[in-house]
Amino acid sequence: PLGPSVIFGASIFPLAFSVAGGDTMSALAAGCPVVFKAHPAHPNTCELIGTAIQKAAKKTHMPEGVFSMVHATSHEIGGYLVTHPITQAVGFTGSYRGGKALFDLAVRRPQPIPVYAEMGSINPVVLLSEKIKLAGEALAEGLSQSVCMGVGQFCTNPGILIGVQSKALNDFAQHLAKAMKAYTPATMLHSGIQAAYLKNSTAAMEQKGVCVYTDQNPDAENAYPVLATVDANTFLANPILSEEVFGPYSILVQCKDMNELKAVWTSLHGQITTTIMGTDKDLHDNKSLLDNAFLHAGRVVINGVPTGVEVCDSMVHGGPYPASTDSRFTAVGVKAVKRWLRPVSYQNWPDQLLPEALQNANPLNIWRSIDGQLTKDALK
Repeated sequence: PLGPSVIFGASIFPLAFSVAGGDTMSALAAGCPVVFKAHPAHPNTCELIGTAIQKAAKKTHMPEGVFSMVHATSHEIGGYLVTHPITQAVGFTGSYRGGKALFDLAVRRPQPIPVYAEMGSINPVVLLSEKIKLAGEALAEGLSQSVCMGVGQFCTNPGILIGVQSKALNDFAQHLAKAMKAYTPATMLHSGIQAAYLKNSTAAMEQKGVCVYTDQNPDAENAYPVLATVDANTFLANPILSEEVFGPYSILVQCKDMNELKAVWTSLHGQITTTIMGTDKDLHDNKSLLDNAFLHAGRVVINGVPTGVEVCDSMVHGGPYPASTDSRFTAVGVKAVKRWLRPVSYQNWPDQLLPEALQNANPLNIWRSIDGQLTKDALK
């Protein structure tokens, strides 16, 4: 185990990515004590769950201090936790600005430590021509659900759609706009997210060359779904349009041909996910997209939406920077535990001094790799 780890609670998902979320649980599973920085957006929820964890730790005879929690609104407290010499690793889910600030603090320490920050993504969806022509309405319905699910408060929300100009693409856009308009505007998780969505979506819609399919209804209380569109040249010339708008928002980039589509797609920074919608013929004719997809994202989806995230062996929730600060690891799934571990070798140790997991008799009766073969057999 790396040692005492500081976990920053996310402003979204007060359960799944907060006090008893995947970061805390994987760190504890690795054997790391956790100091949890509660998020000020939902302090009472944090307190309830933190108290439950401490009761469970006591009931199961865990060491005193295996879990503790700090409440604070000041960024200085977060910085203090990251730079404290006892801290050995940091977990974070949130904005690019917040994650990058923590990362910078960690690498400037006398002893730099790893920061596993998941910092958002716009999750580009590539719409290939034959698929749009044959199934445009069905794709629109599925993507509307993905964009608007949970009032758009998913880091895997499809925030940008990319296709080649055609009548089929125009029809798809009209179907998508109609489906998104049918969603009832709802309140986001807290006022900070709500204000940021209103500010960022309005800023994007006001950019030169951007047209909006959905009704514009600025509202400080509810998040209205927004579908915008822009041509590829305008998109490529304006970096504001490639920034994440966290909420029920997506922008359709219309390209004149596949070369322009690839230019838009490859211009985007590292992503948690990217999706390719295509028929078998589309995919066969555009193998270069598939070949290059994993250079841009940690999870590549074909003919599905990216918002479903399952905790399982194969899940990867992370990607090239700035989607995450370390693309070798996942924040979701059973392999999330590897973030909090480092390999060590026990060379020439007497058997009785080895951890039980390594002793010749295998007293724990666990699966072990011996000369590259999995076995539970004892060593003689």
